[in-house]
Amino acid sequence: MAVVDEAPVGAPVTTARPGRYGLRGVIESEWTKMRTVRSTMWTLFATVVLSLGIGALACWAVSSHWDQMTLLDRLTFDPTSQSLTGLLFGQLALGILGVLVVSAEYSTGSIRATLAAVPRRPLVVVGKALVYGAVALAVGEIVSFAAFEIGQAVLSGGPAPNSALSDPGVLRAVVGGGLYLTALGLLAVGLGWIIRHTAGGIATFVGILLILPLILAALPTSFRDAIGKFLPANIGATMTAVRQPQHAFGPWQSFGLLCAYAAVALVVGAWLLVRRDA
Repeated sequence: MAVVDEAPVGAPVTTARPGRYGLRGVIESEWTKMRTVRSTMWTLFATVVLSLGIGALACWAVSSHWDQMTLLDRLTFDPTSQSLTGLLFGQLALGILGVLVVSAEYSTGSIRATLAAVPRRPLVVVGKALVYGAVALAVGEIVSFAAFEIGQAVLSGGPAPNSALSDPGVLRAVVGGGLYLTALGLLAVGLGWIIRHTAGGIATFVGILLILPLILAALPTSFRDAIGKFLPANIGATMTAVRQPQHAFGPWQSFGLLCAYAAVALVVGAWLLVRRDA
């Protein structure tokens, strides 16, 4: 007679089918894919080099030419924002990585295997966003604090003023630098899901980040003041500054707006993923 093992009373019952992933499995899978792709390390390396190098160079340039600057430039000088200048270039590398974590699967065809293992397609979008967001936040905050410390060290050796984390608004601006990179990167991930093509996704991201401000600069001042505060590049400048620019939202309002952009892109990407073939 066959013996049937019975589960203890009160023991949890596993209902997941073999080969079907839950959120934890998706996160583990996405982390494995992300850390084993060479483009991830190269883009993160570029983020660090651009952010730290350009920030230090910008501070050195101000320190070297302080005596030649106008009185207005000296009075409005923001040492914190100056040291975080490199983040505006490092964001390009993180944005490219955000597009690549999605588009690379389409270019290789591995997206079919991913969707076969995880039939609930929105779960794939959530898993990628969580893994990428965690990596971007960690890298962004480390780079932001490192860029600040290096920049202030450069400024302290010259006639230009420098700042400390204990000064009013400085810690908020430095933390805001990492948050800005994370939210902007998640926007790039959403664009990757929507466009599904590496060149197209990167071109769209660069257009939003760099081309739109150039177009806006050609418009009358009234339009620039009204529209400029909605652009991601200006949001970044607001979040990383102690001296707030005119005609801009507050730093946390700006961050909320950028998060809304990223959320809309991810939701639209998830909706299209459900409706389109792999």
